[in-house]
Amino acid sequence: MSADGVQQLLADLLLHSVGPGDATALAAAHRAADHGDVGLVQEVDQRLFASKLNAEMRTASVRSGHQLIDLGAELIDQGLLAEYAERVRRRSTPGCQPVAAAVVYAANGVATRQAVASDLFAFSASFVGAALRLRLTDHRQAQAILLQTSPVMEQVTEAALERNLADLGGFAPMADVMSAQHERAEARLFAS
Repeated sequence: MSADGVQQLLADLLLHSVGPGDATALAAAHRAADHGDVGLVQEVDQRLFASKLNAEMRTASVRSGHQLIDLGAELIDQGLLAEYAERVRRRSTPGCQPVAAAVVYAANGVATRQAVASDLFAFSASFVGAALRLRLTDHRQAQAILLQTSPVMEQVTEAALERNLADLGGFAPMADVMSAQHERAEARLFAS
């Protein structure tokens, strides 16, 4: 795969999977947290978890979400964050990373738009980092890929902010198939 292929795959994942799934959940959970509705935050979390088709992606999201919400609850004294962290600890809600991030962002006064855009950039940087480790690109091309993808990140941010919770969920069948094959591989380079 060329650097152009890496950029196109990243854009496709943002548009068809991450945006309609994780970014939409983050936006919905952030709005719920801003309104003090921990029940709705939990509903978003459960819907997002149910929308992740393979175990590897669910596990990765929950592991990073648990770490984030544990740290957030330890460092930030905020009621809704503490209540959500307790629900995650009791396992009454999964604790997916985008929802945990939304609660932490909201507790810190970060606006919904910036929270969604920030998480999309973090996903993109991580994706490009994986391409670097796989030697599909070099450091200079990686920066160019992020720059070329920035309009897509903006588009995906806007779409996530406008989407209803009922519309949560992406559709990237080949990515799901490849992820399902990866989780059963004997040797794996990445956890997800």
